[in-house]
Amino acid sequence: MCRGVQGDAELAREQVWEDELWRLTTAVVGEIAGFSYLEPKRHIRYVHELDGPEAATLGTVLARTSAAIKEVADAELVYVYVFGDSVDHLHFHLAPHHDGGPLNGSMIKGDLTEETLPSGAVMVTSAQFPPLPEIDLRNAADRLRASLQT
Repeated sequence: MCRGVQGDAELAREQVWEDELWRLTTAVVGEIAGFSYLEPKRHIRYVHELDGPEAATLGTVLARTSAAIKEVADAELVYVYVFGDSVDHLHFHLAPHHDGGPLNGSMIKGDLTEETLPSGAVMVTSAQFPPLPEIDLRNAADRLRASLQT
């Protein structure tokens, strides 16, 4: 990823767009036409290290590239995935989704279970990874709120 255009052939992708900060490549091997990767040109390792002009432009660039992928791939929507432990260079996977296609909206490992909440919403969880106690989740929310207020 860090080699930019020089690494594209090895990674079976082709650059389709760039500006001074970002580049978009599209997979030329795989099961989904239009599956693409958005990455900053400057070496930024992880999303929590995103700063400077890349941070200021991410929303606009992500919206523009996702909209183009959605249109070209005739997709219902475009999933955005960010994984941070296998490649030491920030990149967003932009995955066109079609009903009945190879992708699903689940990020949960294990056997999935569904529970209808009092609101009527359906919560999907894993049988192998049951929900944490509500108090633990509320404590995390309180710590996040306090961290972001500074």
